[in-house]
Amino acid sequence: MKQRVILSLLTGLLMTGCNSPGSSGSAQQAAAKPEAMSAEVTFDWFKYATPNNRPTAPAGEFANPVLPGFYPDPSITKKGEDYYLTTSSFSYTPGLPILRSKNLTDWELVGYALDREAQMEFSGSRISRGIFAPTIRYHDGLFYIITTAIDNGGNFIITASDPAGPWSEPIWLQEVGGIDPDIFFDDDGRVYITHNEAPPGEPLYNGHRAIWMWEYDPAAQKVLPDSRKLLVNGGVDISQEPIWIEAPHIYKVNDWYYLSCAEGGTGPQHSQVVFRTRSLDEPFIPYENNPILTQRDLSWPRPNPVDTAGHADMIQTDAGEWWAVFLGTRPYENFLYNTGRDTFLLPVEWRNEWPHILPAKTPIPPTSPRPAGLSKQQGTDFYDWSDEFNGNQLSVRWQTPRDFDRHWVSIENGVLAMSPLENPLYTKEMVSYVGSHQAAASFAASTEVTIAKASTAEAGLAAFQSAAYHYFLGVRGEQGHYEAFVEQVVDGKVTTVARRALTTEVGEPVKVKVHGEGALIEFAVEQKGEWLAVGEPQDATWLSTQKAGGFVGTTIGPHARK
Repeated sequence: MKQRVILSLLTGLLMTGCNSPGSSGSAQQAAAKPEAMSAEVTFDWFKYATPNNRPTAPAGEFANPVLPGFYPDPSITKKGEDYYLTTSSFSYTPGLPILRSKNLTDWELVGYALDREAQMEFSGSRISRGIFAPTIRYHDGLFYIITTAIDNGGNFIITASDPAGPWSEPIWLQEVGGIDPDIFFDDDGRVYITHNEAPPGEPLYNGHRAIWMWEYDPAAQKVLPDSRKLLVNGGVDISQEPIWIEAPHIYKVNDWYYLSCAEGGTGPQHSQVVFRTRSLDEPFIPYENNPILTQRDLSWPRPNPVDTAGHADMIQTDAGEWWAVFLGTRPYENFLYNTGRDTFLLPVEWRNEWPHILPAKTPIPPTSPRPAGLSKQQGTDFYDWSDEFNGNQLSVRWQTPRDFDRHWVSIENGVLAMSPLENPLYTKEMVSYVGSHQAAASFAASTEVTIAKASTAEAGLAAFQSAAYHYFLGVRGEQGHYEAFVEQVVDGKVTTVARRALTTEVGEPVKVKVHGEGALIEFAVEQKGEWLAVGEPQDATWLSTQKAGGFVGTTIGPHARK
């Protein structure tokens, strides 16, 4: 019975969701591209759709999240009419995505700040290491990003005159430890770096951290010796043993300095808290009505749930409004999510000279009124997109685990051509895989793959959470014909959970599809115009953060290996 159910879903939902213009008559198209077909593995097109999860908003409103699917720890700045945002990218390359918007709600992915080996090295890293919690700021004609490379050098600054790139080589801040640095340009010309690090003395409890500040000399590109200062020890109230005070941002508003931080960790207890002072030489005082944002005080189940909200950054518009970008998650089955942490947007209200993002015990609304004077615009579609592999370089939508080196992949004559590497996805070595972010719990992804007749490669689509947790729907040669298989990797254990013999000959194109519906993930191949399930539906909860661990969301895309 389950097999017949999946076939119905795949035939109805996926056939409409995965027939890209490039898929029509693709065998004839492949025959018309003899140069491209000399590659060992080619992918003719890729299509991704979220037919059941694309949010809608009434006229004059926008839908949250504004950046769906693994865009965590957002930071925002402004130059003229343009807003720029970046997020954590961990060990994916290129890293530090740069997004641009004129209205705060519709964002275009324009490039990456880390786009070459000379800037950074992640080889061999776990996927949830790498780049943590950046801050982006524009000041005096220059864009700055300050962030942390966990296991790869510590805290650093990069700069650019154009946020689309190129960005500079890193300026390493050897004295600045910990994570989540912020850079603040005061109106007297002085510059300060704040960051999370261990508290003074021995930690009093697990998760006891502190916020520290240094003065920075941008001309010398160094922090000033002996300028380190403790701003917050533990959190809002250390007697309550608050955990993981981090992600500091300083703002100056009406002669007050505000320090806004995340507190409670990035799980269900996550929150945003705020402090203020009249002078950076004086202590920061916590707001008596903290936190100014959280979802931890809500019960389950609830409609349109958003969880783990926090890690906010604020910006003022030309109309005088204040807005906050922050991370949150969209769980299914109450607590599970495969999409990682998204970027949300909400207005900031000032009361008694304190910022408020959301009242206590208030769910994050699925839609909100747009910022004043800013209408809907065209941006990158994160929910539905396709790649025909036109042009001569990969789309900015594609990222790769760990390594900037992409000698194994190219765009040739309208196809994605791969020279498969030997390393499977369950290693931490260089792998021949390009992935794009899963944007919703329900999704459909498909491609058309061809393996050269003489090749021993395996190729298809992967749903990749980490080296230790992922699925791979592949095809390979078996006595001159393709055999489809599904490989499951759970806690590093590799299991082939399904196989299916096909009549399609090796050297001919074959379509493969992956369909996720919350806790289930399903796989299919096309044969003679009919979609055939490859095995039973599998457990997609292994791709959730709660089971796989780490900080990333699932990515989906073409993979090949020898």
